[in-house]
Amino acid sequence: MHRYWASLFLGAALAAPAHAQNNSGSVTEIWKCRGADGRWTYTNDRREAERQKCEVVTRQINVAPPPPPPQPQTRSARPEGFPRESAAERERRAASSREILEKELATETSALAKAQQELAEQESVRNGNERNYARVLERLQPYKDSVETHQKNIEALKRELGNLR
Repeated sequence: MHRYWASLFLGAALAAPAHAQNNSGSVTEIWKCRGADGRWTYTNDRREAERQKCEVVTRQINVAPPPPPPQPQTRSARPEGFPRESAAERERRAASSREILEKELATETSALAKAQQELAEQESVRNGNERNYARVLERLQPYKDSVETHQKNIEALKRELGNLR
């Protein structure tokens, strides 16, 4: 009977420090186990490690400090020395953006005209090795892609200009 009480007391004494550590911080134990296939695996699951008879690799106590309490926001989100934009500066910036977009639009329009001219020239040419019409289409495809790209760019620039007005 004394052995029963002694083993019960010993078990409780050994469990108490681990329980105390879990309350103040978590104890992380890493075990190294050899699997059935002979490969080494690592786990932090105590039950799995005891079942596979693994060896402890590391023991460390992880304690994270509590997060700081959030500071109340009594002031505005904008700092005191934050630069403000005047209406004149905003108008000047919008005019500059509009000017740049209009220049890009003119450049894209001229590039589209050039790409359409090159496509028309290539459509009128028929090489001797192009008896199959699929080869003609294959040769013309880069020119068609160029025209389509310029058209999409022009549409995007017009949309952007419309957003400024």
